[in-house]
Amino acid sequence: MKLLRTFVLPRIIQYLVVIFIGITLTFLIPRLSPINPVDNAVGRLSAFQTMAPEATVALRESLMDLYGLDGSLLEQYFSFWKRVLTFDLGPSFTVFPTPVSKLIGSSIGWTIGLLSLSIILAWVLGLILGTLAGFFPNSWWARTLENSLIVIYPIPYYIVAFVLLMAFTYYLPIFPLVGGSKGAPGFTWSYISSLLYYGFLPALSLILGGVAFRFIISKALTSTERSSDYVRFAEMAALPKHKILFSYLIRNTLLPQVTDLGLSLGLIFEGALITEAVYGYPGLGTLLLGAINSADYNIIMGITLLSIIGIATASLLVDLSYPLIDPRVRYS
Repeated sequence: MKLLRTFVLPRIIQYLVVIFIGITLTFLIPRLSPINPVDNAVGRLSAFQTMAPEATVALRESLMDLYGLDGSLLEQYFSFWKRVLTFDLGPSFTVFPTPVSKLIGSSIGWTIGLLSLSIILAWVLGLILGTLAGFFPNSWWARTLENSLIVIYPIPYYIVAFVLLMAFTYYLPIFPLVGGSKGAPGFTWSYISSLLYYGFLPALSLILGGVAFRFIISKALTSTERSSDYVRFAEMAALPKHKILFSYLIRNTLLPQVTDLGLSLGLIFEGALITEAVYGYPGLGTLLLGAINSADYNIIMGITLLSIIGIATASLLVDLSYPLIDPRVRYS
């Protein structure tokens, strides 16, 4: 009961406050912009045809109402919250009258399939390899692996993406250059196989950089823990190395790495913008880039809301997992 009152409830309240502030800022920031999206839409429509002044005014008023920009700022704010709670983000400016929710729904599966798999694989590989290299620092394979990953780590992942793109789509045409639109989103073999086929190279570029980063962190944490008194006592007591490794070292270095995993998974809803742009991958990053270039505020706000909720939820789940991982939290 004490854990619920002093640990769980404050974090749930903090989670709700963060989402409230994030959604409010998402509402305010586009309205503070000097660019009026409705004027841009009317300008695009009237550029190719002559419209009577009355028709232009009527069109502008209907667009203001359609995009939730009609009325006072307070009225728009309450209307915006109503749309958010009903998952109605309105139509897209550039792909009118397609709803934003439909555009995001058609892209989110590609991004989740790409980023969730690459983040989890990179985290698991980096954690295991870094821990082993920290526990056996003088072995030849640990030094070779460390030297290789240290070379990869500072290289921007989009450079790695370009190298893989040239290697496996031009010189060795095994994978497609761009694309990923085969099959309708769903749990079907056609859709899942498309995710694997079109997402392999983008995922590989993200995994290489992710493994290098997490390897360095895991090795540093393991090296610090390996010099601790309890590890030395376990070695003096002749405990098996695998027990020291898995029951002591990994468990005691897991807390900061679970935080990293949770926050990384929360960032899925932003999409891997640069990677998706390089490979022409039809995920949220590509959708967001097109929306930014065309000032499609409804799509930008929709993806921003997903990102805010995703990161806040990941932070909450990470916080709530601490008592399960570290007994000191339960008894503090």
